[in-house]
Amino acid sequence: MKTILVVDDELGSAEVLSLILEEEGYRAFCAVNGQLALIQARDVVPDLVIVDYMMPLMNGAEFSRALRADPQFADTKIILNSGLPEVAIRDHFDSYDAFLRKPFKVETLLELVQRFIGR
Repeated sequence: MKTILVVDDELGSAEVLSLILEEEGYRAFCAVNGQLALIQARDVVPDLVIVDYMMPLMNGAEFSRALRADPQFADTKIILNSGLPEVAIRDHFDSYDAFLRKPFKVETLLELVQRFIGR
């Protein structure tokens, strides 16, 4: 079973997204900031990470750079999501594989997930 880590400081949003992913047959875990997500990633070894850009303590860009700096996660797929347009954050964020602007359709997210890690 493929594992997905959802990182978002809005816990309710992360939990809903995790439930949707679990209904689709994935194992899903939540973290509310980048620091906690790094710890959790070492425990659950995700195949894919869905990360919010704007978070306290460690934003999505900082988290993604730190995650990919670890050889174990160098090839882990990362989907960035944000309420900001991609052009506004692209210069600050170089470690992601796809971008979703909030609000996004669940179907669009699931298509990306399937494209990156299958079922």
